[in-house]
Amino acid sequence: MEEFVAKVLKVILFVLIGVALLLGGFSGGFVVGHMFPLSGFQAGLPAALSGAPTVSPEAQAATPQNLQTLFKPFWEAWQIVHTNYVDQPVDDTKLLEGAITGMVQSLGDPHSEYMDPQVYKDATDELSGSYEGIGAYVDTSGTVLTITKPIPGSPAEKAGLMAGDQIIAVDGVDMTGVSPEEVRLKVIGPAGSTVHLTVRRPGQSAPLQFDVVRAQINVPSVSGKMLDNGIAYVQLTDFGETTGSELQSTLTTLMAQNPKGLILDLRDNPGGYLQTAVQVVSQFVDHGPVVFEQSSDGSKKEYDAMPGGLAIKIPMVVLINSNSASASEITAGALQDDGRAKLVGVVSYGKGSVQIRIPLSNNEGAVAITIAHWLTPKGTLIDKKGLTPDVYVPMTAADVNAGLDPQLDAASQTLLDLIDGTPIPTSMPTATPTPVP
Repeated sequence: MEEFVAKVLKVILFVLIGVALLLGGFSGGFVVGHMFPLSGFQAGLPAALSGAPTVSPEAQAATPQNLQTLFKPFWEAWQIVHTNYVDQPVDDTKLLEGAITGMVQSLGDPHSEYMDPQVYKDATDELSGSYEGIGAYVDTSGTVLTITKPIPGSPAEKAGLMAGDQIIAVDGVDMTGVSPEEVRLKVIGPAGSTVHLTVRRPGQSAPLQFDVVRAQINVPSVSGKMLDNGIAYVQLTDFGETTGSELQSTLTTLMAQNPKGLILDLRDNPGGYLQTAVQVVSQFVDHGPVVFEQSSDGSKKEYDAMPGGLAIKIPMVVLINSNSASASEITAGALQDDGRAKLVGVVSYGKGSVQIRIPLSNNEGAVAITIAHWLTPKGTLIDKKGLTPDVYVPMTAADVNAGLDPQLDAASQTLLDLIDGTPIPTSMPTATPTPVP
């Protein structure tokens, strides 16, 4: 007991010290509930259970002097669970993780969270560009895990999964009431293993069944090509460790073909590292601020564009949608405020806060904690508001499944109008979209 108490305190102190250190030396980064009911003792309980147990002398001594009064109820609750809970022994690791989860959730911030070891590993792997799973972008913000787009060539695409599919059961187990993030963790798994998914698809009266063989998914975060109308098209799927170098390579190839305009597609891009967003913006502008980071005391840190961009002068348009978040919004907001690009699509997600992930000791995962808000170059806070596109164009799952992309069509037309000097309408018709190239 004494050893585990010391371990818990070590973890708590590591978090407190780590936050203090990293708040002082933070260089910029983005990451993009359980209720614990408390019942009091009631009259009529056996005498052995009716008295409130006191904290053990060992735990009291291990707690820092200035926190002993504050932590006394915690250690009392710890002792109550270990002494009185009906099913013994209890899992101390789960108690620890639950305590940290509850502590961070009490902040009331949806972007501050405890990440258990598996969640932390998965999140880190995704930004490194490699993970094991079915290969699909998903939305975890609602009540059901929803596929936003299968990765081309992935097991998910080969199995026939589509945008808009809602995963309602995994390996025959109903996922009703299970958080989308927990469902996502059940879907991913070792390469070569099979996961059976039950899917609810819009327009289908009965659920669909899929067996998907998981694989090692290596996903480049940047792709590009020339469209038939002489426009260069570049898509970013996240802002990871290699995105900056991948974008430079892609632009080198495309700019050599003398495109007359460029479309930067940030749809369904959940974000990533702040510094990567600065690198991306710097390929298109070579001056001024990209973003301001505003701390709780009101002080601001400015991140400026770097010289040497490959596409500084080419006319451009940026595509955004409701899943464009965090670093995607930094990029789009910087280009919009600068007047460098028009935004086409729908209002973005609205994540205007900065998080850091602080690993905990003993491989107990990490705490993602919000440390600042970010502002666009014109000083706009877009948190919970999102970016408003210059040209509003909606898009449905039916469009995607039919192989149509009205937003890309609108982006191409907007870009051609910019090149010709034609006035840009604030919305565009979507009745006759062309197939996705």
